[in-house]
Amino acid sequence: MLTPKQKSKVIEPHKLHEKDTGSASAQIALFTEEIEKLAKHLKKNPKDNSSRVGLLKMVAKRKRLLDYLKCVDSKRYASLTKSLGLKPKA
Repeated sequence: MLTPKQKSKVIEPHKLHEKDTGSASAQIALFTEEIEKLAKHLKKNPKDNSSRVGLLKMVAKRKRLLDYLKCVDSKRYASLTKSLGLKPKA
C-alpha cells in the first residue's frame, strides 16, 4: 500500500485540477505505482499467491481504465502512457 504522501506525489503530475484524486488518469498512475511495488514483492516472494491474485486484479482494472480513457480522450491517453512508460495499445 502507498502512504498518503506517496499517493499525492504520484497523483500530482497527472491530476486535472487542484483537488483531483479520482480522474481516470490519476487512478491509472496510482495503479501503475502499486503494480510496480507488488511486482517487486512477488519477485522476492514467489509463493505469495494471494498477492499474485491482487496484482492480476489491479492490472485488469488499470486496463479497463486505460481503455475508457482511450475512448474518451485519446490525446490524454497517449500522453499518460508515454509519461508512465506503458505500451500504448494499437
